Amino acid sequence: MKDAGAMASNRITGTYEVSAAPGYTGDVTPATAWKILSENKDAVLIDCRTRAEWNYVGLPELAAIGKKPALLEWQVFPSMQQNPEFVATLGNAVTDKDTPLLFLCRSGARSAAAAKAMSAAGYSTCINVSEGFEGPLDTHGKRGSAAGWKATGLPWRQT
Repeated sequence: MKDAGAMASNRITGTYEVSAAPGYTGDVTPATAWKILSENKDAVLIDCRTRAEWNYVGLPELAAIGKKPALLEWQVFPSMQQNPEFVATLGNAVTDKDTPLLFLCRSGARSAAAAKAMSAAGYSTCINVSEGFEGPLDTHGKRGSAAGWKATGLPWRQT
């Protein structure tokens, strides 16, 4: 018999297009992340960018689906040192380890690290939004138009 965590993770990976990743449940596109957040009432989006990014670049807007993103820096601005309280803070905020957690950063690197850390802490469904909020650099060396939450046309707002 599978444990509840494995069943929760299988419900996500069996229902949505999730690319396998070492150390956490897997990677999804921003569009798939939106679908999971829309269809799973328990799913939480954790925006693990910095306060500066939230303030100057913008935030995912989840009001249409009755949610708000959880804001928790993976690296603390301006030093960009890893937040030593990340796992404990998120663990205190989300106590059910079967809750689907979707992690978002600028381009998908910090959020993958956060997904690995929460998986290591015992959370069963940790998903990285692989293109992040702004995606990779475009041909002009700028982010926000080639891929990512914003370029996909998902709801977002300036603060």
